[in-house]
Amino acid sequence: MIERLLRSPVLLAVAFIFAGLVGAAVYASVRPAAGGADRTGVEATVRDYILANPEIIPQAMDRLRDRETGKVVQANRAGIVDPFGNAWKGARNPDVTVVAYMDYACGYCRASLPALDRLIAADPKVRVVFRELPILSAQSRTASEWSLAAAKQGKFAAYHDALFAAGRLTPQSIDAAIARAGLDRAAGQAFARSKGATDELSKNLSLAGQLGMTGTPAWVIGNRVLAGAIPLEQMQAAVAAARAAK
Repeated sequence: MIERLLRSPVLLAVAFIFAGLVGAAVYASVRPAAGGADRTGVEATVRDYILANPEIIPQAMDRLRDRETGKVVQANRAGIVDPFGNAWKGARNPDVTVVAYMDYACGYCRASLPALDRLIAADPKVRVVFRELPILSAQSRTASEWSLAAAKQGKFAAYHDALFAAGRLTPQSIDAAIARAGLDRAAGQAFARSKGATDELSKNLSLAGQLGMTGTPAWVIGNRVLAGAIPLEQMQAAVAAARAAK
């Protein structure tokens, strides 16, 4: 699953677009002077400028990546921001939705939860939607299936909080979270094995690949995709930018 995410069409597209833009810039610089101009000199000038200003390369790549992933977000917005069952926290009628792609075996996901709680407490118009992205282990898949079952029963937060609070993901910690959340085990087991659960996880994995996500946690805020355990201040800045873009 991780390899499938790494083979992201967005990341490949960004690389090809950037290479094409550099090539086009060189060609455009040379073409008007065709018929005597020193093409080698022009290419050297472009090369020297890039070497003198290497920060433009990651800046350009970041901007291209945001542009390409933004198109994917716009084309798949409902599948990204609409929660599965009650797998969300925060505002009932938000003006900005923060989408968190997480794996229950991910320590960085667990470490991100306090910042999310502070974001929700400080901003009454933000909703956080949690999407299952089980890429780290077989236990991740089982935990995510039961998380979907919990969301289906309206008990997502109780299960989610209990499982992350347990620390290391194990069959025992999953079982304890099921009990702590008060899930109907028979109904939960049936749903965890259902086509509905399989389809939801397949959709999340597919969109994660299209969005260039290479691990967890990963975030969609507005039209931007962010990666890693980002601090509260970065979350708030992304929320403010998404709000201003409306």
